Amino acid sequence: MGILNSKPSKLRHARVLLLGLDSSGKSTVLYKLKHIKDFTTFPTVGFNVEMIELERNVSLTVWDVGGQERMRRLWGHYCENTDVLVYVVDCVDHQHLEESRREFELILKNEHIRHVPVVLLANKQDLPGALTAEDITRKFHMKKHCGDRNWYVQPCCATSGKGLAQGFCKVTEFVKSRKSREAITWDFFKQN
Repeated sequence: MGILNSKPSKLRHARVLLLGLDSSGKSTVLYKLKHIKDFTTFPTVGFNVEMIELERNVSLTVWDVGGQERMRRLWGHYCENTDVLVYVVDCVDHQHLEESRREFELILKNEHIRHVPVVLLANKQDLPGALTAEDITRKFHMKKHCGDRNWYVQPCCATSGKGLAQGFCKVTEFVKSRKSREAITWDFFKQN
């Protein structure tokens, strides 16, 4: 049996790239989704990789890459074969918001994720002075920079988990949509 005669698996695998500045809450998001219990995180030096099944038939391999300045220079190396980009913003850290926006815009230009869907998590909504998801949508110029792809901004609190299910529900929705389009294209080529 060759590849052309194989039936596609019902389980959809997707690679999710989880980025954001250091201390934005990326690892907290990842481990809250994975373990759903209290834990202590430390600054990520390098990356963390976890497989998560939030929905039946969808398996996500989430790459949480460190957000320190020296690691950001390497983000582009993790973009290949990415199905969804999840970018985490610390909505309380007004001092680094512009830097976060610049890094977000820079990674969107990477050729490997040029049309990949984006879920932006507006994190730390539980803290006083947090910018709203609407504020982040405006400040990050989402309509301008993501107009060529599916995108979504989700307010959340990674420590409590509030909003994470909704954000990753959108991730799985984007994965299903993207994988369905790929299957249709694959079927077209098999028939011709």
